[in-house]
Amino acid sequence: MSRRVEGFGGLSKGPTRLRAATAAVAAALLLSACSGRFEAARHISLPDPPAEKPEPLTPAQREHRRILAVYGGAYSNPKLEERLNATVEKLVAASERPDLHYKVTILNSPAVNAFALPTGQLYVTRGLLALANDTSEVASVLSHEMAHVIARHAAIREDQIRQAALVNRVASDVLGDPQTSALALAKSKIALATFSRGQEFEADGIGVGISSRAGFDPYGATRFLTSMGRNADLRAGAKTDPRTQEFLSSHPATPERVANATLNARQHSAAGSAGRERADYLRLLDGVTYGEDPSEGFVRGRRFLHPKLAFTFTAPEGFVLENTPQAVFGVKDGGELALRLDVVRIPADQKLTDYLAAGWIENIDTASIEAVTINGFPAATATASGDPWGFRLYAIRFGSEVYRFIFAAKNKTPELDRQFRESVASFRRMSNAEIRSARPLRLKVVTVTPRDTIERLAARMAVPDRPVERFRVLNGMDPTDKLNPGDMVKLIVE
Repeated sequence: MSRRVEGFGGLSKGPTRLRAATAAVAAALLLSACSGRFEAARHISLPDPPAEKPEPLTPAQREHRRILAVYGGAYSNPKLEERLNATVEKLVAASERPDLHYKVTILNSPAVNAFALPTGQLYVTRGLLALANDTSEVASVLSHEMAHVIARHAAIREDQIRQAALVNRVASDVLGDPQTSALALAKSKIALATFSRGQEFEADGIGVGISSRAGFDPYGATRFLTSMGRNADLRAGAKTDPRTQEFLSSHPATPERVANATLNARQHSAAGSAGRERADYLRLLDGVTYGEDPSEGFVRGRRFLHPKLAFTFTAPEGFVLENTPQAVFGVKDGGELALRLDVVRIPADQKLTDYLAAGWIENIDTASIEAVTINGFPAATATASGDPWGFRLYAIRFGSEVYRFIFAAKNKTPELDRQFRESVASFRRMSNAEIRSARPLRLKVVTVTPRDTIERLAARMAVPDRPVERFRVLNGMDPTDKLNPGDMVKLIVE
């Protein structure tokens, strides 16, 4: 959750009504954002000198800035960056286009993602690097993305989209038949989906070949696709936003694709440990930030802490929280209950009760609006409804900003409303000691001793649930794999 005003959260009053299939959709769609800007007046006695006109950005530069903004900026780790660049150099030399140039950027995001621009910009998230267990697995991702560039998949895809749009327009405008138009569009979408699947398989084949010729274990792709699938299973049902879209959303690790990666690897070498560089890679991961960046706040169980903005709150029992750049989201009972917390800036002289009544949300019960105090902070609350959803709203003035809680429930009951009120009552300023002690999670690489078991090591991890399963996924272990003394493994610690 960032401290932003422009482009940040707000509930828009428009055609969208207070209804959704799930509370996650209600939180994402019905609590959609609007923005406001408040600029201080400038008092000057002389005119400002004419500003130099900035150099126009290229499309690639604009896209690079957009990616950094969405994914929390670049993550600085010189040793990891050096390893990635050295890996890319080997891959380029072994590729079909050794004349191409690539630049790798590590994104400061816990998502497991990687992608490339047609210009050769390669992006990997620190979340992806944390999930990998050796250099060959990272090489399989980098070579796959390089393969998309080499095969010009982005340009081909754009041509396919333009052709699909043309087919639809001709069917609609020329033939004048809505049914024919719909059929033509459906067929074009099927063709696009099939082509995208073909691109992925082609990139897999090219990538495994590049990785193998560069001296890396070609089975790295199989192992990493498997780890990503298991990691996705752990996160099943979690609320996501654009920044946390996973690699699997566009690169599905289907059994067919995993099997295809294995077949590609067999064409190059037999399975073994050569070309993995496991120990060296794991040493580089020691101390790397894991999960959310503390500059945007972080989740600890049901509690959310934001050391930079100096506030904290605790969600009701059973809620699973997720922090995003736009807001903090929470869901419970498979989406039957939801919450959202965001921040806006409103005029200092505007009463919070007036703010709630001023069209912030549709179907608000104006008779329910009341002024309250939350741990010494002025606030206002109200209810709203939209069959079958019931909403409890809060606006809390905290410093120069207003923090907004939106709780949504199907068939809201007095007991649920009490839980919502208790959750908001936990909103408070963090103490200086809490701010100083708030630290992000990080990876700790340890060497297995004869006394260690998976259960004992997993118990040391700072995870909310399923520690053994999370330990296995983090370390790329099958359900039947066992530890051996001298092995190096990753733990998630505070």
